[in-house]
Amino acid sequence: MHIEIATLFPEMCEAVLGESIVGRARKAGKLSLHCRQIREYTQDKHRRVDDTPYGGGMGMVMQCEPIYNCYKAICEDLGEKPHTIYMSPKGTVFDQKKAIELSKMDNILILCGHYEGVDQRVLDKIVDEEISIGDYVLTGGEIPAMVVADAVARMCEGVLSDEVCFTDESIYSGLLEYPQYTRPEVWEGESVPPVLLTGHHKNIETWRHEQSLRITAERRPDLLAKYNAQND
Repeated sequence: MHIEIATLFPEMCEAVLGESIVGRARKAGKLSLHCRQIREYTQDKHRRVDDTPYGGGMGMVMQCEPIYNCYKAICEDLGEKPHTIYMSPKGTVFDQKKAIELSKMDNILILCGHYEGVDQRVLDKIVDEEISIGDYVLTGGEIPAMVVADAVARMCEGVLSDEVCFTDESIYSGLLEYPQYTRPEVWEGESVPPVLLTGHHKNIETWRHEQSLRITAERRPDLLAKYNAQND
């Protein structure tokens, strides 16, 4: 899979997506990811990519032309149109189902807005869907883009050492994850649950499932209701 991120702050994205699991996957050739500087595609000698909004208002709006030029360059490099996403609080809220869906695509482009947003005309021309990571406002689209890229990358073949690394995690299974423990066996007077020390895999699996059900009921009853409906 190949992921493109079009942004005014590529170094910010690279600082995160060049490290840990995603960074290792990129170096191993399991995943391709490129951060494009939108300013490189402006015709303005001062490398401006924004202007004041028509109709008045606070702040600046990102212009069509630099974004569209960047998009066309990406299409040319890939030899096809990538599935193009605009990170926006007006978009559909991102979840694990969407991460899995996107991970099955060959190429995706994530556009990061900034300032007061992006000229609607270029969004109408190139964007396939808008995605939000929650009901709050951030300075720009970079952090949301990194959230989406990280979640999608984990689903790609070969990025994690074993499929169970993600199928057993919170949300993927439909439930929140059970508690985890490691050495020492006793810490500050608190012991590891005895069942985890037995080596009895069936009992451990049952305990973990029960814990997932309990935690999900306490913290995300909405998820539990959806899980129960799907498993009736």
